Amino acid sequence: MIEEEYRKELSKSKLIVVKVGSTSLSDKEGFLDLKKIEKLCDEIANLKNKGIDVILVSSGAIRAGRALIKNKIKSSNMPSLQALAAIGQVLLMEAYRKIMEQRRHIVAQILLTWDDFKNKRRLRNLLNTLNTLLSFGAIPIINENDTVAVDEIKFGDNDTLSALVAKYMQADLLVILSDVDGLYSGDPNDKNSKLITFVSEITPEIEKYAQNKYEGFGGMITKIKAAKIVMEAGIPMVIANSSIDNVLERIISGEKIGTIFIPKVGI
Repeated sequence: MIEEEYRKELSKSKLIVVKVGSTSLSDKEGFLDLKKIEKLCDEIANLKNKGIDVILVSSGAIRAGRALIKNKIKSSNMPSLQALAAIGQVLLMEAYRKIMEQRRHIVAQILLTWDDFKNKRRLRNLLNTLNTLLSFGAIPIINENDTVAVDEIKFGDNDTLSALVAKYMQADLLVILSDVDGLYSGDPNDKNSKLITFVSEITPEIEKYAQNKYEGFGGMITKIKAAKIVMEAGIPMVIANSSIDNVLERIISGEKIGTIFIPKVGI
């Protein structure tokens, strides 16, 4: 009953941060999959049309850049990854711009590094910009500035970035869309593994589940780290499969989809 109550509360959300992973935007070869992007844009547009503000944190730049010039890549050293990010980010944003324009919505690009959160003045400027964009009715699309932030490529992740954005923007909900249905007790392909639909506390057992590594099923460790950040800030988080039809609207409507992490401040 507690889970049902918390899921029903999601319908009150007015500002949502949505994070989407690279595999949810591209095909097997790494090229941007316009059908996947269109599906995501349709869902975001539907939320916007209902008066719900959305901030999108989108991965995919490096993967898209690699797919485009894979025959020219001689190594995967840091300068190469930074160059791929620069190439792929243009492709990614152009896809979002064109598709959202067809749906009569404006997008805005924001590239961030961890310094933007550590420096109080820069953080204040960031929050002012985001709030102004939302007041314009625009959809901010955020990614790490991989072209200049070496540490972010090696150690960073957009799960944590999305959690920080949700925290400082005081969002009502963080949704992390991936290629997995949520947090499992084991290998998602194993019939004995169970989908954990409700988490009220990050226990050692939950962290152990996240450390299980199964190829193709997302980086769960960073998602649990993101959950910790938003739960401590009083914000719920949902991990769900991006391939589910109308996944964002169904989450908002209270359907039992994915894994919901509830904040420490109860109903």
